[in-house]
Amino acid sequence: MQKASINDLNKENLYRKIVLIRVDFNVPFENGVITDDSRIKAAIPTLDYLIKHGARCVIASHLGRPKGKKDVSLSLAPIAKHLSKLINQDVLMCHDCIGNSIKETIQNRHDISLFLLENVRFYKEEETNNETFAKELASLADIFVQDAFGTAHRAHASTAGVSNYLPSYAGLLVKKELTFLQSVFDQPERPLLAIVGGAKVSTKIAVLDHLLENVDYLVIGGGMAFTFLKAQGFSIGKSLCEDDKTDLALHLLDKAISLNKSILLPLDLVVSQSITKTDTIRIVDAKQIPENTMGLDIGPETIKAIESLINISKTVLWNGPLGVFEIDAFAKGTCEVANRLATSPATTIIGGGDSVAAVHKVNQARNMSHISTGGGACLEYLEGKELPGIACLKEKETV
Repeated sequence: MQKASINDLNKENLYRKIVLIRVDFNVPFENGVITDDSRIKAAIPTLDYLIKHGARCVIASHLGRPKGKKDVSLSLAPIAKHLSKLINQDVLMCHDCIGNSIKETIQNRHDISLFLLENVRFYKEEETNNETFAKELASLADIFVQDAFGTAHRAHASTAGVSNYLPSYAGLLVKKELTFLQSVFDQPERPLLAIVGGAKVSTKIAVLDHLLENVDYLVIGGGMAFTFLKAQGFSIGKSLCEDDKTDLALHLLDKAISLNKSILLPLDLVVSQSITKTDTIRIVDAKQIPENTMGLDIGPETIKAIESLINISKTVLWNGPLGVFEIDAFAKGTCEVANRLATSPATTIIGGGDSVAAVHKVNQARNMSHISTGGGACLEYLEGKELPGIACLKEKETV
């Protein structure tokens, strides 16, 4: 069932209404300066839409981990100034996020269309989804809009609790996230390929298991591939491995056979004696890793095999790097796959976390169909879990 979004609200629904909008302004700072404002920019289309339709916006977000205490270093005041410049209009920074004073200011300042509440995590009640706190937040507005996909997997007061007291809709950012991620499971253009990397099987096994039911091809790379190789009886040298997860790996391989699905594991690998010894780098068969070496990237044959699958696919989901891409000597596999996806006519969905960082590393973000803004939320969605911050939204009415 589709969730209702602000596109389902017209000017009549929004005119002179106060909208509480949850965004993700948890941006990085260095010496008091915002070093990456992409999350702030991502919220602007929703804010513009609401203002254009006559609404006034009360913006809620968290920043950092203040652990339920006020911390001036984690105030959203610098973000208010930055947002004001980006959106080219005044943003009134509130000194708190609940209380009569805040409520009166919002109700009386009709000359202001944008209010930014102070860090909601200054209250411990936020993360415990306290009913009273959620009700206080909700009392500030007439409508709730969820536009923070990055926190939608958290059942917090400002992400889910407020929906008990206000009609609740998806913002444009959340709508876009859901449209692309749902397309993986709801009638995707086929063939559908999923490329899943990362260090540990334990963090991705549920994702792999759920995806296997839907995809036509599944590529498993990164550190977790060695658990699968060891489960099949191959030597993996000093490579990363979760020995207690080999049974799960075998179960997944058996499930693929029973479903007649294809799983591609690395065919060859870039290995070295250690992550720091680049002078011992060589390429070996994935089934014959020397005892004194560890696998740190996929090799050229594996890259070719993945590119061949990309070439025949209509939809590609990528979550997780295929090697230790933070180190240039072991980044080739991840970067070449990113570059190939950027030139593919397929719908390309980059599923949060390190795979997003890899896409940015090769300056190909603009050439992907969709890049998820929520690493943890995206992962839980791909596991088939219900996200509290999404489940609470109104269902879209069908005509």
